[in-house]
Amino acid sequence: FTLDESLIEMRELIKTAGLELVGEVTQRLNDVNPRTYIGSGKVKEAEEKMKEYDCCTIVFDAELSPGQQKSLENAFNKESLQNDFLFQGGEIKVIDRTALILDIFAQHAKTREGKLQVDLALHEYRKPRLTRMWTHLERQSGAGGVGLRGPGESQLEIDKRLVRDRIITLKQKIDDVQKQRAMHRRGRERTGLPILSLVGYTNAGKSSMLNYLTKAGVMAESMLFATLDPTTRKVKLPGYKTHPEVLLTDTVGFIQKLPTHLVAAFRATLEEVQEADVLIHVIDVSNPTWRKQEQSVRSVLADIEASDKPMVRVLNKIDLLDPVEADELRCQAALEDFTVAVSALEGDGMQDFVSVVEDAMSSLLVPIEVELPYSKGEELNIVHEQGNVEVVDYREKGTYVRALVPQAVANRLEP
Repeated sequence: FTLDESLIEMRELIKTAGLELVGEVTQRLNDVNPRTYIGSGKVKEAEEKMKEYDCCTIVFDAELSPGQQKSLENAFNKESLQNDFLFQGGEIKVIDRTALILDIFAQHAKTREGKLQVDLALHEYRKPRLTRMWTHLERQSGAGGVGLRGPGESQLEIDKRLVRDRIITLKQKIDDVQKQRAMHRRGRERTGLPILSLVGYTNAGKSSMLNYLTKAGVMAESMLFATLDPTTRKVKLPGYKTHPEVLLTDTVGFIQKLPTHLVAAFRATLEEVQEADVLIHVIDVSNPTWRKQEQSVRSVLADIEASDKPMVRVLNKIDLLDPVEADELRCQAALEDFTVAVSALEGDGMQDFVSVVEDAMSSLLVPIEVELPYSKGEELNIVHEQGNVEVVDYREKGTYVRALVPQAVANRLEP
């Protein structure tokens, strides 16, 4: 991504967080300043911008170390600068990309698991930054006023211990929730229904697609990370011959430069992707950087070892393109395997999407040739419901069937 492309995304993040963008300062760096990330001249320029716009928050499109964050806040909160400011409180906050994304996650987490994951990520982020929060106090006492403090324990040590304990508790709670999620997944697997997982860059239109197919009313606002918690719905795909019913899951959107520890913290959400039979990669082709966004998603899928699954590429939002460009994309999609151009919002191309999904699902089918005793009528019904039956012959001892079926069905029919 170029600097301009990265800034476009950063502006969207700031908007989604509910902040008002009033000014920008940019610098191309070969090497970052270990103390303040940007050079001293840019620190001064940022100070002047904050005076000009009377703002109280500066956001860095980068991951700052705790030391860099502390040095920058010290620089921006000098007494001479504070005296020039009119806003109440007079303290300037320095926020890095990680903190901004965490704030957005905190605003959008709805389920218990989502809230736990956000809480864990926040505590992991705060842990190495506790020092700067207490360096100006230097409180030391041998007595804990409410029984929290051990002998000779400073307030900083207390806070570090409390954060460590909270992280342990959160991980235990998340582990319990993940065990429940695994049970739910096993229950879904027992239904025999194929699992399709919507993936894509944030704001690509995944929730709009889920809404169109299920009328589920999932939040589909035009903002980054509108979906944080995974949502699974049973879907009847019209005209879908092999599997009229499937399970469709919407997942959190990916983004460039998503901090590594955030990916780890939300791995439970991404587990839905790992368990899917087919991935549906929704791409916002109205975005000028959509090809880079597509590659960014593929990189994350490779990181979580899900890149080898059958994938349907959905070139979404063609309604926002020039008609000639939209037609060119439709022609391009028609020439590529498992690719379709649609407008999920308008419903344009969705029947073609169903056909492409069926092609992708068919690639997962395995051949079987069995003779089922007449007492196993349920198994025969499953073959008809979930497979492509080529030959049926009613014989003396049972029903001979030759068909293409999902691997789970083939396993069930093994003697």
